[in-house]
Amino acid sequence: MINKKREIILDTETTGLSLEGGDRIIEIACLELIDCVPTGKSFQTYIKPEDKIVGEDAIKIHGLTNSFLKTQPPFKDIAKDFIKFIKDDVLIIHNASFDLSFINNELKMCLLNPIKNEVVDTVVLAKKVLGGGPVNLNALCKRYEIDISKRKIHGALLDCNLLAGVYIELRGGRQADLVFSSSSPLDQYKDNKTAHNKTREIEKIDIKPEEIDTHKKMLKNIKNPLWEANK
Repeated sequence: MINKKREIILDTETTGLSLEGGDRIIEIACLELIDCVPTGKSFQTYIKPEDKIVGEDAIKIHGLTNSFLKTQPPFKDIAKDFIKFIKDDVLIIHNASFDLSFINNELKMCLLNPIKNEVVDTVVLAKKVLGGGPVNLNALCKRYEIDISKRKIHGALLDCNLLAGVYIELRGGRQADLVFSSSSPLDQYKDNKTAHNKTREIEKIDIKPEEIDTHKKMLKNIKNPLWEANK
């Protein structure tokens, strides 16, 4: 039996950018991939940042207000569920050092061990694969024709879904799934993009004789067809 590879797309939203300044996590989300294909399983929760206030600039980015967040559970109440979901599987994170530093800080305050999972930083991966150009999430989504119209504000789960599409493309696109696992359910990969570089078997269609006759009659009724223009 072939072991299936489980990977976790992970993203967070925070009160700000300064861990040293006391900023905290206010949303965390994870998305499961099996053999580089999204399974639909996810973990997502908003988090009360204890006594830290979310600044106006941060609210403009993610839309999470202090009045909303104070009704959410603190990190200590969701920590074990989070750890249970990610297990010891590979984590896929965009700009991993930022998210991991905040997550490990929260775990430390809960007297829990830091994350020691293998991590793939998609910023590093994108630079390696593409060799140049912008590697922020929006730019990578545009490069791979992934729909970002819903990304009016940042959201951890939304960004996980976008990053999943980017990561799959960086790994070789949908075609790569044929290499990773011949039994992967490719149809589960729906990232609102135009599919390309995907090989699939063409379904055979049986055409009835009367349908052919009807089609020929229709063609005769078309005046100056384009396919006759260059003859």
